[in-house]
Amino acid sequence: MRHILSVLMENESGAMSRVVGLFSARGYNIDSLSVSATEDPTLSRMTIVTQGSGVVIEQITKQLNKLIEVVKVVDLNESRFVERELMLVKVRALGKDRDEILRLAEIYRGHIVDVSEKSYTVEVTGTTEKLDSFLEAAGGHLILETVRTGAAGIGRGERILKI
Repeated sequence: MRHILSVLMENESGAMSRVVGLFSARGYNIDSLSVSATEDPTLSRMTIVTQGSGVVIEQITKQLNKLIEVVKVVDLNESRFVERELMLVKVRALGKDRDEILRLAEIYRGHIVDVSEKSYTVEVTGTTEKLDSFLEAAGGHLILETVRTGAAGIGRGERILKI
């Protein structure tokens, strides 16, 4: 099962590599990873998307909590959360495909962020499933290049991940 882990950690050199090293040393795969400083500049929030059973995720959480730099780990799947991912897609846009891509971007609430004679770059934001659906609808023959940020997630409502 897919899990999104939110890791609050000290914002210091080498902390991210120790977390990633923990995953590789134990043979766990990271589907996506994003990290940035928080509202407190001494802390960073790392969002890790990974696959595993409840037992595997529990083991990962315990191992992460053993790292000195890690302040707190939350499996966002344990309660309600909001998830978003950003994707930039460069698509072939010639002839009738130009109008089709414009319609598709509108349907998916995407934005055309770059236009050339032969291509559009579309920005799409949403859940991983929404982005995958956009790619499927666009069709492989039109897609020239894709860049994705990976998921970012936060608990819904009053739930706050702090020290």
